[in-house]
Amino acid sequence: MKNGFLKVSTVTPDLRVADTVYNTEQIIACMKGCAALGSKLAVFPELSLTGYTCGDLFLQQPLLAGALDGLQAVCEASEELDLLTVVGLPVAVGSELYNCAAFVKDGTVLGLVPKSCIPNYAEFYEARHFSPGPERAQFIEVCGQDVPFGTNLLFSCMDMPEFTVAAEICEDVWTVAPPSCRHARAGATVIVNPSASDELTSKREYRRELIKGQSARLVCGYLYCDAGEGESTTDLVFAGHDMIAENGTMLVENNTRKNGIYTTELDLDKICSERRRMTTFTAIDTNDYLTVRFSTAVEDTVLTRKIDSSPFVPDEDALREERCEEIISIQALGLKKRLSHIHATTAVVGISGGLDSTLALLIAARAFDMLGLPREGIIGITMPCFGTTDRTYNNAISLMKALHITVREIPIREAVTVHLKDIGHSLDDHNVTYENAQARERTQVLMDVANDVNGLVVGTGDLSELALGWATYNGDHMSMYGVNGSIPKTLVRYLVRYFADETQDEVLRGTLLDVLDTPVSPELLPAEGGKISQKTEDIVGPYELHDFFLYHMMRFGYLPSKIYRMAVYAFDGRYDGETILKWLRTFYRRFFSQQFKRSCLPDGPKVGSVALSPRGDLRMPSDACAALWQSDLDRL
Repeated sequence: MKNGFLKVSTVTPDLRVADTVYNTEQIIACMKGCAALGSKLAVFPELSLTGYTCGDLFLQQPLLAGALDGLQAVCEASEELDLLTVVGLPVAVGSELYNCAAFVKDGTVLGLVPKSCIPNYAEFYEARHFSPGPERAQFIEVCGQDVPFGTNLLFSCMDMPEFTVAAEICEDVWTVAPPSCRHARAGATVIVNPSASDELTSKREYRRELIKGQSARLVCGYLYCDAGEGESTTDLVFAGHDMIAENGTMLVENNTRKNGIYTTELDLDKICSERRRMTTFTAIDTNDYLTVRFSTAVEDTVLTRKIDSSPFVPDEDALREERCEEIISIQALGLKKRLSHIHATTAVVGISGGLDSTLALLIAARAFDMLGLPREGIIGITMPCFGTTDRTYNNAISLMKALHITVREIPIREAVTVHLKDIGHSLDDHNVTYENAQARERTQVLMDVANDVNGLVVGTGDLSELALGWATYNGDHMSMYGVNGSIPKTLVRYLVRYFADETQDEVLRGTLLDVLDTPVSPELLPAEGGKISQKTEDIVGPYELHDFFLYHMMRFGYLPSKIYRMAVYAFDGRYDGETILKWLRTFYRRFFSQQFKRSCLPDGPKVGSVALSPRGDLRMPSDACAALWQSDLDRL
């Protein structure tokens, strides 16, 4: 449960219709299995103590008494387990019968939540037996205890306040106004749904989208536990379609149609962070709710859920290709609008033969095609200097020719040499002044050429470089429109690869593939033996790590120690903990110290949920201190 991770389970146990003794035994055995897995919450199907398909037997006293006996046994078993258990049973209150979810922990029935919406159409005839539950809680005697009963119950963990649970039952989520909407706004971060949804053609797909959508809409963890094998098949088949979703993502799903335990971890920190970020996620008055408190041991949760080491890049090939085309379109549309707005028919791009300038040029070509402008209006300029290698130079020339743009070569070695001499800087001193003089000279050339041709300088810097401040202030940091400003380096690589896969031009494809194979470098230090001597990732660290850090810091505001833990898990076998910690410290140090560069960024299109524009996603003071973030890492 540390770091906001909560291990949870849905359980579809073996069942015999109306055999409450057998069903209770199976439920208790599964409770023990869930606890052994480290789960803190286990949800069983609707009417799991009796079976959903009992029909008119629900009107028989032996079945109702047997269900209460089963609940008592579940209570007694729970005394030895650190597990919040939700089981289904019919409960008589006065002259009415209710379809209830019982919350059980530490030998106590914490509460009974009745079903709100009673279906009585098609294959369902629940109104024959059950009444809709009241919203406002009352107390009833169950298993010798005074137990709160009502739909508006919240179950909140005193040791982990973000672990707050509410329930709706089966049909409730299918209705026009599911109770879970109200529960989430009242503070529930986890919704449980004990269900008995039968299988019909195409119903599984609809049910899946329903649960994913509800978890997204409510910004919550949603545990949907379905009845399975063992229910009567007189007219229906139940296949245990258990699902655990989080914020619109399906974490676990039973596609086997077999009974069993399905376990994963919810990230409650993520849920709370998303809700705080969404100003439209508004709370409601909770006076109508009763909050029941419970305790649980806070301990490290063994992670089994997938944590993607490349959160900016989709795993699936088809989705990745679709995403690449979408991002390219956004970039190109942004540049197209800017060019048309200022009536520019020319654009200037500095071409280094590296990844970022390659992507920027490809986007410029797409924008010119959209505008119906000849590509000759794109002026690509390569500016060789002290660190330029034959490989990057040749790729720059080949790329520009393959795209049929105007090619210009403007060497800057002499201009930089004169400038360094003018300011009294030795050519033998390869410090930051030596490097930045080249970057600023290149920017000056681009700006002046753009003025000369009445054009616009297209920026090439990417999101990862902006996060780390790996850009020369008023050098490559500056442009007239930055098309790559919200594209992280890991994604830049996939976008260029997408262009390589899509093109029919073999020369262009070969050039793009060689660009992809070239080490990332600013090439500001003299080459060694004709090869790149300055490799960015040797200096600031692997971009795949920094992109991982950036995503989880900016998207969810996690503690650095949590990001470290997730990175160790996600990059297992690729980086050890010491290496990850080293570069994570570097990330925070650079991120905070380099905000001044981001405070004056040129315009550029946002393409994803993480961006650093001072006008949009990151309004951060340039003088903010990193001490709190670094001290959290010191405690590791």
